[in-house]
Amino acid sequence: MTELVKPLPWWYRVDWLGFSALSTALLLSLPILVIAGFVFSGSGDVFQHLLETVLIDYVSNSLLLIWGVGIGVLMIGVPTAWLTSVCEFPGRRLVSWALLLPLAVPAYIIAYTYTGLLDFAGPVQTLIRDLTGWGYGDYWFFEVRSLTGAMLMLTLVLYPYVYLLSRAAFLEQSTNTLEVSRTLGLSNVQAFFRVALPLARPAIIAGLSLALMETLADYGTVQYFGVSTFTTGIFRTFYGFGDAAAASQLAGFLLLFVALLVVMEKYSRRKVRYHSSAETKAKAKRLKLRGWQAVMATLFCAGPILLGFIIPALQLAWWSFTQAEIETAEFISLAWNSFYLALLAALIAVSFALVLAYARRLSSQPLVNGAVMVAGMGYALPGTIIAVGVIIPFAWLDHRLIDMARNWLGVNPGLLLSGTLVALLFAYTVRFLAVSLGAVQSGLDKIKPSLDGAARSLGCTPLEVLRKIHIPLLRSSVLTAMLIVFVDVLKELPATLILRPFNFNTLAVRAFELASDERLVDAAPASLLIVLVGLVPVIMLSRTISRGRAGS
Repeated sequence: MTELVKPLPWWYRVDWLGFSALSTALLLSLPILVIAGFVFSGSGDVFQHLLETVLIDYVSNSLLLIWGVGIGVLMIGVPTAWLTSVCEFPGRRLVSWALLLPLAVPAYIIAYTYTGLLDFAGPVQTLIRDLTGWGYGDYWFFEVRSLTGAMLMLTLVLYPYVYLLSRAAFLEQSTNTLEVSRTLGLSNVQAFFRVALPLARPAIIAGLSLALMETLADYGTVQYFGVSTFTTGIFRTFYGFGDAAAASQLAGFLLLFVALLVVMEKYSRRKVRYHSSAETKAKAKRLKLRGWQAVMATLFCAGPILLGFIIPALQLAWWSFTQAEIETAEFISLAWNSFYLALLAALIAVSFALVLAYARRLSSQPLVNGAVMVAGMGYALPGTIIAVGVIIPFAWLDHRLIDMARNWLGVNPGLLLSGTLVALLFAYTVRFLAVSLGAVQSGLDKIKPSLDGAARSLGCTPLEVLRKIHIPLLRSSVLTAMLIVFVDVLKELPATLILRPFNFNTLAVRAFELASDERLVDAAPASLLIVLVGLVPVIMLSRTISRGRAGS
């Protein structure tokens, strides 16, 4: 009688690549686990004080901020996406890619720029007083340093998320669908609201979710404008009170906000399927706008470009080349620190992404797929949460290492993890791994599995297949992933502020410090360099999305 052979446990069936994926996911989930541990550990005196005094302000201001930014990005992103996708008007080709340019400008930099322009001592109000003879208190002018000002600044740089995904959705919609709706008596406006907009809803909600998560993650803008939100509260608690536990509990509240946004985005697409018609080969016909409609479309699309990129970039360039006092040695040092830090982070993130994406390709186990999904969740977390979740375990481990070194070797090695770039690079990897993972996975999906089988039949190990076949074929995807992570790290502010070693500055940190000291002109060169570097992936992205429309 044949005995049934019991299957081996899962830990015997996971190969080294799957084990690496599981280990990486567990390591990168450390900040979330730390935050969650403090959230459920009970409230201390500091957190109780925050609960009784300022927590309501943090909640209300954060809700108002995401409400205002949400309305703003929808009002700009969706109409401009529709106009550039479906309509023909003067300048359409130019504005279709130029509408992405504000992505290159970090929110805190545009906040500094408009403060310098619109403040009482700025050129705009100065010109008004010179022309009218008015003095202080004789006229009303918009207060840029306010909650409303923060909403506007964040809207100007975050609407491209909605525009980007909405336009991609509009471009993919079948031309026949819109033409049939018109034959049924619908006007162009009715076809937009009753046909095109519902079909594009998943993409619009996804773009809105990204914009709102970036809003919750912002620190530089709200701190500079004096708006109390969760991010500013976490900084004040961490540095002012020196209470990491209370800061973690505040971060837990912020994490809850982010989780609700993610769940809301998933819930909005429950049991809903969106399919495009297979017959989309007909040449796309754009609606030709004429007269005042064409003029209004051009002006509406040009407005966000002017306000979100051209004016800030020109103002930064003017300050940099005419008024700023640049210390060449210090500026070169800041640029070098920023560039090599961003390059290291990009290399690490892409290396992890290759391991995770390749493990997912080879393994059909749900555990490995789940590990890859968990490892890519860091992009949904604000840098403030990740920084607090990194500094606590790293500081604990540093002190254990110091105690061991003193007892065994009689030396004090110092803070090897939390006091060096190790903690900062780890936080960057957690924060931006999803960006590189998406690019690498997209590239791997384009490689036929038959190539893997052919290489394995010739005696190649999985590692040799990755090294000799996949990496050469993935060259463009890997370079794209590295470039995007590089620029994201260059712009990152809150995590860098918390985790940077002593006497170590980057361009983003230095610009923030100078602007906080009201030295807006001197902050311009560092800000301008960040904007110029950020233009590279934005131009690449705009060229990619503008290539096609369903049926064209």
